[in-house]
Amino acid sequence: MSVEQRIAEGVSAMGLTLPDDSLVKLEHYLELIAKWNRVHNLTAVREPDQMVPLHLLDSLSVLPHVLGAKSLLDVGTGAGLPGIPISIARPDLDVTLLDASHKKTAFLTQAKAELRLARVKVECERVERWKPDVLFDVVVSRAFSELADFVAQAKHLVAPGGFLLAMKGVHPFEEIAKVPASHRVDQVVELAVPSLDAKRHLVLLKAA
Repeated sequence: MSVEQRIAEGVSAMGLTLPDDSLVKLEHYLELIAKWNRVHNLTAVREPDQMVPLHLLDSLSVLPHVLGAKSLLDVGTGAGLPGIPISIARPDLDVTLLDASHKKTAFLTQAKAELRLARVKVECERVERWKPDVLFDVVVSRAFSELADFVAQAKHLVAPGGFLLAMKGVHPFEEIAKVPASHRVDQVVELAVPSLDAKRHLVLLKAA
């Protein structure tokens, strides 16, 4: 089975409807990661068969939870996860990719150009220091180790009424107990990612 077929099968299993050119773009994106990985260590996952569930489908599992958003910030995006797959699936969404690594933002700038992601912006800055002109409906991350750190460092980037989305593995009971009083956990959703034999959860946080 080709990489594009694996992507198509996973997207179908998740019940998602994507724009016509999405599968080609998602495959091209994985090719870019693999190419850059040979020189720059962008991700620990290097096999395309593993990249499909671990990178693409995992990122796309967030889509149902950003339906009403017009802008999204991906904090500590690394190789563009989950921001780039979300942008490919939602070309109407303004997506900003934030990372403090010049090496990674160089890759993101190249990926934006090659994939023709017109509504993607790339910013190289530490999240706690970055002060954008406009705040975001959704601020998402799959890289922060603790919910409390995510809230403390990224809360100033969320527009009024917006929310923080933290992508996690097993249900983070202990981390939730440490969430600052400034925020509340709106819900914790168990995500179903095809071909991924691991627990995945999404924590939605709002200002209290």
